[in-house]
Amino acid sequence: MTTFLLATSSVHVTAAAADYLQDRLDPASDDDIVVVAVRDPAAPSRDAGDAVNVARSRLAGFMPTIETKDGEPVTEILTTVDEYDPNELLIGPHHGADDSDGIGSTAQELLARVDRPVIVLPLP
Repeated sequence: MTTFLLATSSVHVTAAAADYLQDRLDPASDDDIVVVAVRDPAAPSRDAGDAVNVARSRLAGFMPTIETKDGEPVTEILTTVDEYDPNELLIGPHHGADDSDGIGSTAQELLARVDRPVIVLPLP
């Protein structure tokens, strides 16, 4: 059994994760997907909710566990990693805005602090 933790607050990141997981998951398996959407005070308030809706729709066949949290993204994601002990952490390279480029500060900090594979999903 593999547990995947998707940390997202962007529909783009969530869609990229669904594409990534599509070839890795078998509906008959015991794999688990946990989606944590963090409402960052610096981002538009609907972003996390929209990301969760995409996860529910695109990953419906796998019945993901959904959590929405308020707070600082790195702190909330690390807390969720501790809680669920996933085999892989899936993140976006940055907050998902069309004008962003490269690896953002949240992704950089998670890459430095997480003790398991971290998959940085390519965005369209």
